[in-house]
Amino acid sequence: MSHFSYRNGVLHAEQVSLATLAEQFGTPLYVYSKAALVENFSAYANACQQAGRADGGKGGALVCYSVKSNSNLAVLNLLGRLGSGFDIVSGGELLRVVAAGGDARKVIFSGVGKGRDEMKLALEHDILCFNVESIPEVARLNEVAGALGKRARISLRVNPNVDAKTHPYISTGLKENKFGVAYEDALNCYRAAAALPHIEVVGIDCHIGSQLLDDSPLLEALDKIIDMVDALEAEGIPIHHLDIGGGIGIRYDDEQPVAIGDYLARVFARVDAWRASKYQGRPIQVMFEPGRSVVGNAGLLLTEVQYLKHGEGKNFAVVDAAMNDLMRPAMYEAWHGVKTVKENAGQPRIYDVVGPVCESGDWLARSRELAIGEGDLLALMSAGAYGMTMASNYNTRGRAAEVLVDGERAHLIRARENPADLFALEKIVS
Repeated sequence: MSHFSYRNGVLHAEQVSLATLAEQFGTPLYVYSKAALVENFSAYANACQQAGRADGGKGGALVCYSVKSNSNLAVLNLLGRLGSGFDIVSGGELLRVVAAGGDARKVIFSGVGKGRDEMKLALEHDILCFNVESIPEVARLNEVAGALGKRARISLRVNPNVDAKTHPYISTGLKENKFGVAYEDALNCYRAAAALPHIEVVGIDCHIGSQLLDDSPLLEALDKIIDMVDALEAEGIPIHHLDIGGGIGIRYDDEQPVAIGDYLARVFARVDAWRASKYQGRPIQVMFEPGRSVVGNAGLLLTEVQYLKHGEGKNFAVVDAAMNDLMRPAMYEAWHGVKTVKENAGQPRIYDVVGPVCESGDWLARSRELAIGEGDLLALMSAGAYGMTMASNYNTRGRAAEVLVDGERAHLIRARENPADLFALEKIVS
């Protein structure tokens, strides 16, 4: 997290002190670095350019940011202005993209349970493609498109049964996962889809999981997808784009994820060699769906220590952030680095960092060596992805505010919720 560093003993986001942000906006507070977002997205864009592929061009590459990882309008607007497309999983996310000024024609719609209204909304916005995950979904989409007098462009999400070797909750490419169509069934599914009057087959999609540190499983999945495209071509079903998903991990602790440029270079080399040998180099667009690797290390969660409880077996630092603000530790036992905002040379102790929610599972970090006192500020690092988007109002707690730092300036990009916001839609029955 190169854009978060200590200056004169105080942790900063770019050139702004986190202590100043806490004083101005309160805590808990999500803090994002614009420079980090630009740098992380540019790792993809630059690799595409170096491979001679213009974003969105025929036979080029299109980076479709995964909206579910962080859907704040300011983040979406920034990435859209950088040329990003968007990978969505709900109608609400499509409306977010549109509200942020994103191009709906660069949207791909993923997810296993698309409703009719969501399909209609997406067709009316002329999105780029639906990533379809079952034959019943293809049939429903054909009906919805027909009622609108349209044809729906689709890719079939093919499950290659490749083990991503990641946490089981974020593994999506095995036979037992709910996602996609089994590799063995894909050819028949494509035949059925191609025969429908309001369906236009344009691509193939694959996504095997998240937080992958090694690209070997991704390249193994790519090889299987390439074989499937060859089988489809032999059936007279041409494929115009390969969507190979996202999944590249980030460093939370001591992980060493593959470099984005190295991974993309290997992808382009395989795709280009294949097309040159079998299809006389006929262009095919390559799509990516990164999320965590764009926003994960571009954000942190700022929180204040409320109480220190020193016990015989454990010491607890009770903070004002909780599992409703950052669900990943409770849900995945995920590890987030913890830094004191002010460097402290005092005597450290081992603490579990916990929140005020009335659950034993409400913990944010375990067994961390910290020199802290009540009122001190802590930063939970690498919290830009799946932090705010997974936040809830459990215990009638308002969700945190969000701030985007740009050099010396800090912009409030989402106001803090208050309790009245949370029950404004509720009615008492007399």
